[in-house]
Amino acid sequence: MPYMHGTYGEFAASIGGAITQSDTVAVYIGTLPVNLVRGYADKGLVNAPIQLRSLTDAQSKVGYSADWNSFTLSEAVNAHFNNSAGNVGPIVAINVLDPDLHRKAQQTTEEVQFANGRAVIESDTIILDTLVLADMVEGVDFSIDYDFTTGQVLLDSIGERYTGEVSATYYEVDPAMVKDTDIIGGVTENGVYRGLSVIALVYQELNLIPNLIVAPKWSADPDVYQAMIVAGTKINGHWDAFVLADIPLVDGGAEAGKAEAGSARVGGTAIDSISAAIDWAEANSYNSERTKIFWPQAVGTDGNIYHLSTLAAWAMMIEDAENGGVPMGTASNKPAPLSRQYFGQESQNRGFDQQQANELNEQGISTAVYFGGQWVLWGGHTAAYKYGAVNDNRVIFDNSIRTMMYISNNFQQRWATTIDEPMTLALADTILHQEQEQMDALVAVGALIGSPTVQFIRTNNPDSELIQGNFVWSFEGTPTPQFKSGLLRVAYTDAGFSSYFDSESGEA
Repeated sequence: MPYMHGTYGEFAASIGGAITQSDTVAVYIGTLPVNLVRGYADKGLVNAPIQLRSLTDAQSKVGYSADWNSFTLSEAVNAHFNNSAGNVGPIVAINVLDPDLHRKAQQTTEEVQFANGRAVIESDTIILDTLVLADMVEGVDFSIDYDFTTGQVLLDSIGERYTGEVSATYYEVDPAMVKDTDIIGGVTENGVYRGLSVIALVYQELNLIPNLIVAPKWSADPDVYQAMIVAGTKINGHWDAFVLADIPLVDGGAEAGKAEAGSARVGGTAIDSISAAIDWAEANSYNSERTKIFWPQAVGTDGNIYHLSTLAAWAMMIEDAENGGVPMGTASNKPAPLSRQYFGQESQNRGFDQQQANELNEQGISTAVYFGGQWVLWGGHTAAYKYGAVNDNRVIFDNSIRTMMYISNNFQQRWATTIDEPMTLALADTILHQEQEQMDALVAVGALIGSPTVQFIRTNNPDSELIQGNFVWSFEGTPTPQFKSGLLRVAYTDAGFSSYFDSESGEA
C-alpha cells in the first residue's frame, strides 16, 4: 500500500446480504476450486470439514467458480450466501478435489500481455501455486491475485509499471478426474478420511452436529445416494442426519450427467417426464425414510441452474431458524428464487403445474411449482412415502422424521457430559423430569401434539443391564402433521329464495 495521509475511500468486492444464522448444520460434499487458494496444500482444504459463513469467507477459504458442473459446491455457496431471497448459514463443505492428484498431466503455457503494469489470465482451473512467469520472480517483479467476480488471475508488476508480453506456465486441475468413489470415500487404518467419511470429523473438529447431508449432482448416482444414507446414520455412533438427493436428468446415474451440467442426453436416456422420474426412482431404490428426493432441476431468478436439493437445504435452514432450531416445519410450499423448471438443454418439456406435481408427491418425490402466485418447493414427504402404501406413519412427512432425529440428537448432546457420573436416584429422576419438560416445550411451540411421555420402564431396564450401567428411557410422541390439503365443500341450496317473502316489507 502506498504512503497515505488523510481520509480515503474506495470500492471493495461486493458482499452478499445479511446472513440468517441457523442451528441446522447442512454438510455439503463435492468439489471446490481450492486450486485458486494460495497455499491450499498447507491449509487442509481436501477431504476436511470446512465451515463457511459468508460469500467472502467462502471465496477466501475455498475459492469460487461460476462453473458449477466442475466445481459443484460453488452452487451451494451461491445459494446460501449470494441469494436475492435471503442468505442463511453457516454451512460445512467437504471438498474432494485434490489439485495434487486431479490435475492435467502437462503444463499449460500461454503468452500474457502486460499493459500499464497489469495482465490477466482467464481461468478457474489454474493452480495458482504453480504459476510461473518467465524471467520474473513473484514478490519481487510481480504479484498474483484472483478476482472471483470475473474469474480472472490478476498479475500486477511491482515497482515500475511493466508493459510487454511474458510467457506464463502453470498446471491446471481436471475436475473430470473426480469420480463417485472420491465422493463415497472411506477411512484407512491410519485414520485418513476421504469423501463422505469426513462427515465423522464435523463433530470432533468443528463441534457441530450434522443435520442435513447434500451432494449436488453427485447424489443422482445410486451408489452415492446409498453411501449418503450410511454416512448420515449414527454419525460418530450418535447423530442422525437427513439426506437430500436428486433424481438425474439422464438415466445412467450421475456419470451420464457429469459430462455437461443439466444436459438432457449425455450417454443416456433423458429423464424429462414425470413418469420417467417415478420409474427411475423405483428402479434405483431411491426410497429411504432418511431421505428426501427431488426432480427435476430449476432455473433460478439469477439465470443459474440449481439442483432442488440445494435449494431445499437453504429453505430448511431458514425455516428451522424461524422455529428456534426445531425442524418442525417443511420446505414444501416455501418460496424459492426460481423462474421455471429445468429438464435439460435438449428437452422440449415446458413444465407442469401443481396438480401434475402431485403425481410426483404421491410417490415420495418433491419438486418445484408455480403456486399461489409464486415459485415454491413442492412436496412434504420422505422418499419412503407411497400413497396408500405406508407401513409406518413416521415416514409420511419429512418434518416428522427430522423432528424424531432432533429429539434423539438433542438428548445425546445435552446429557453427554453426565456419562460416567454415579447414577443416583436423584440423577435418574432429574433426567426423567427434564426430558418430559423438553417434550412439553416442544408441544408448546407446536412441534409435537397431544401429550408426549418420557418414561423409565422396569421391563426395559432389567437388573442385568442396570448392573452394566445401561439405562433406557422411552419417549412416545406425535410430531405435528403438515396441513397438506384443505377442502371446502360448497353446496347449492334453494333456501335463499325464501328471503323474497320472509322480510316484513315483502309479506303479502
